Amino acid sequence: MTSDPVDPTPLAAVASGFMAAKQLFAASELGVFAALGAGATTTTEVADAAGLPERSARVLLDAMVGLGLVSYVDGAYRNTDATAAYLSGGAGLDLRPWLAFWDTLSYPHWLGYTDSMRTAEPQPFDMGGERMGTFMGGVQTYNSLHAQQLAGVYDFTPHRDLLDLAGLSTAFLDEAHKRNPLLRGAFVSTDMMLQMAKAGAPAGFTDFVEFHEADPLTTDVPGHYDAVLLEHVLHRFTPQENKTILTRARSVVDAGATLLVLDFLLDPSDGRCLDPVLAGEYLVIDGTVVYPEDEVRSWLADTGWRWVETRPVPASPRVLIAEAV
Repeated sequence: MTSDPVDPTPLAAVASGFMAAKQLFAASELGVFAALGAGATTTTEVADAAGLPERSARVLLDAMVGLGLVSYVDGAYRNTDATAAYLSGGAGLDLRPWLAFWDTLSYPHWLGYTDSMRTAEPQPFDMGGERMGTFMGGVQTYNSLHAQQLAGVYDFTPHRDLLDLAGLSTAFLDEAHKRNPLLRGAFVSTDMMLQMAKAGAPAGFTDFVEFHEADPLTTDVPGHYDAVLLEHVLHRFTPQENKTILTRARSVVDAGATLLVLDFLLDPSDGRCLDPVLAGEYLVIDGTVVYPEDEVRSWLADTGWRWVETRPVPASPRVLIAEAV
């Protein structure tokens, strides 16, 4: 007697993942979700609205149905809540620049991924010409999503003075202020990061946020706060540098103040795949490091912080919540 063969479905699902990603990128760039958002419901209507051959529209639509990004009910295709909110060109946050970055820059870069795994070194990355604009547009768009989602899972209303230290985007202070209009903030970083942040700040941002130039690796941090946010900081620095930044953060708060550390972190115990996948992205693109969560928690203990809890943030990094001791 022979036993039934082992189901290979998980292997096929993962191995075809690059095809699924490319289907999504193409559907976004070619306007499939925008066509659905404008009222198209059939392959013919989507093809006409997007300027595509009907065969192409059918392939993309059915692929999106299979991936759970488009619904098909009673002969009509429709956006899901997620694609309607983020990819149809509506009034909300438009994530199409993020997908364009992953498609045109990141996706081809992964062709050298196996070599990066052999050496633990990034592949050469060309940021010349229009590529820098595509890169920054994608990164800042994805950061805006992280900021929105963080404000959805963490209550900023108890805070009055929030420091964004060495961060990448003003979106986090902006989203926190939307939830708590009494909140004041400070964005503190080096000159280069400060100029980039100022360029992307929304209108009225400086009404409640001050910009300060300071390098947390070498200089004191100005001000005094009841909460500190480290958003997308840890992966850019070495362990010792991160300890220095955490120590500087502790120096500008009183005992009981809150620290929020938002970053991708490795923790195989919960089975979340987003963090290790992005660990590969960071390595192949620029060699930065996604650290194990238990290592980061040891840094907290060494620098005057007590870990309280870790919360996953939807489609975003985790946030470690700690308290000053």
